[in-house]
Amino acid sequence: MRANAIAMLVGAYGLAMVLGALFFQYVVGVAPCEVCFWQRIPHLGAAVVGFCGAALFAKNVVNERCMMGIAALTLVLAAVAGGLGVYHSGVEWRIWAGPEACTGDRFVFTGTLDLDTPPVVRCDVVSWRFFGIFSLANLNAIFSLGIAALGALFLVRRDLAKKILAALRR
Repeated sequence: MRANAIAMLVGAYGLAMVLGALFFQYVVGVAPCEVCFWQRIPHLGAAVVGFCGAALFAKNVVNERCMMGIAALTLVLAAVAGGLGVYHSGVEWRIWAGPEACTGDRFVFTGTLDLDTPPVVRCDVVSWRFFGIFSLANLNAIFSLGIAALGALFLVRRDLAKKILAALRR
């Protein structure tokens, strides 16, 4: 598989993840915590780098060697998003502590009742599960690390990608 195709696919994946997060936030009503927002940043980066890199390659601004670096960068960004998903999953399972801003007891007594302050969304409480098992952080970790590993394999072993694609066409 060519580097520009890998960069474009990983960029499309990053964009799909951000759009999916926005869907869950605004349509389903799952309020994101601080770490949820952190996970969106590398996905957005992968989308921008992947699409811009592929566009520059199509216009012959960058060569194949440069495109390999751009594709590798999109894969690193996907892996970073997956790593943040692993971190968030560990916070949800209480394997390690999360950021103080969104874990633990969040009641702060100020002496007055302030109803205008929005509630803090806790990072250590799962607000939605897929099939009652996987949280959104778990799914982000699995899919992001998976696409990063698969993309890296296809980037290094182009012959393997050709064999798999030929088998799928049959």
